Amino acid sequence: MTRPLDAGLGARLDAAIDRALDEQRIVGAVVLVSQDGHPAYARAAGFADRAARRPMTHDTIFRMASLTKPIVTAAALALVEAGVISLDEPVTQWLPDFKPALGGETPPITIRQLLTHTAGLSYGFMQPDDGPYLRLGVSDGMDQPGLSFETELTRVTQAGLFFPPGAAWLYSVAMDVLGAALEKAAGKPLPDIVAERITGPLKMADTGYAVTDRGRLAEAYADGTPPIEMGEACTVPFAGLSGIKFAPGRAFDAASFPSGGAGMVGRADAFLTFLEAIRTGGGGVVSPRTAAEMMRNQTSDLAIVTNGPGFGFGYGGAVLLDPAAAGSIHSPGVWLWGGVYGHSWFVDPVRKLSVVVMTNTAIEGMTGAFTQDITAAIQGAH
Repeated sequence: MTRPLDAGLGARLDAAIDRALDEQRIVGAVVLVSQDGHPAYARAAGFADRAARRPMTHDTIFRMASLTKPIVTAAALALVEAGVISLDEPVTQWLPDFKPALGGETPPITIRQLLTHTAGLSYGFMQPDDGPYLRLGVSDGMDQPGLSFETELTRVTQAGLFFPPGAAWLYSVAMDVLGAALEKAAGKPLPDIVAERITGPLKMADTGYAVTDRGRLAEAYADGTPPIEMGEACTVPFAGLSGIKFAPGRAFDAASFPSGGAGMVGRADAFLTFLEAIRTGGGGVVSPRTAAEMMRNQTSDLAIVTNGPGFGFGYGGAVLLDPAAAGSIHSPGVWLWGGVYGHSWFVDPVRKLSVVVMTNTAIEGMTGAFTQDITAAIQGAH
């Protein structure tokens, strides 16, 4: 039997949100909780635009960052089901010039390896200042407005591989490479694929690769007390490495390559609709079997370095395998991820929970105390 959420949920969540706002760790947030398909909590709090005193609302549009990944993943898996692509075909079938080298060889990379971040690629923000991606100008999908797919792929190719495909797990630009491959395979732009396969059928309002209403777009802020406005460009420290580079204006630049890893914008309620579709069997956009596979570990015993022990990686997010090893209060089998503009989400199949937390503050809204407090409030820890 599903353990129901208790009567104190709203008070605990309100306290966590109010504390983060009072301590000026976030500027604004939308927090949504659904259990067994029914709304359990919904609140918009703080400001979408602090300077204009524009309040956060339930229809605020956010730069989604890596919340893009599970949506594009589902679109890719829908194409697999349609026979357009195959999980184990080489990426060079669609991108013949994409042959990053390792030790003088160019080992094949499969679609499956792109989807699971086992392709041997990386992210610039996960490297030191003199790392190859930074030297060559590889984009993490949130900076360099106007950069084309062709240039991005050339730079990633020139940077080479960090390990043999399939040998390890490393968070990476793999989803951007996948997006380029999907365009070639389907013969249409990635935004059209996503709209036709996922956001359109699920009626995910204001969610895609173009901002539908600038007046409802949340301003972007970086960690600080109070958080600072990002402006045209901003680098936010992360894990003692080179920092995450943001260019919020990229969301308005149609010449920018549509990043499969970080390029979409959207609303919290629309993303909750997507998570619920996957949790309940695919929502008609993918089959129940594929939906289940998205929430199941696909990486065997490879170390998921961003999350630490106790985790595997499915399609579109990490999977909690051993709560004790992970030091997590989540249930086993929870599927979760986040987005560096300040978001986090999780699906708990055991408790039939889907949770979306979207803020306009990087990185507190993704991995800060705020997300830990929200998790504790929902899972009932005191």
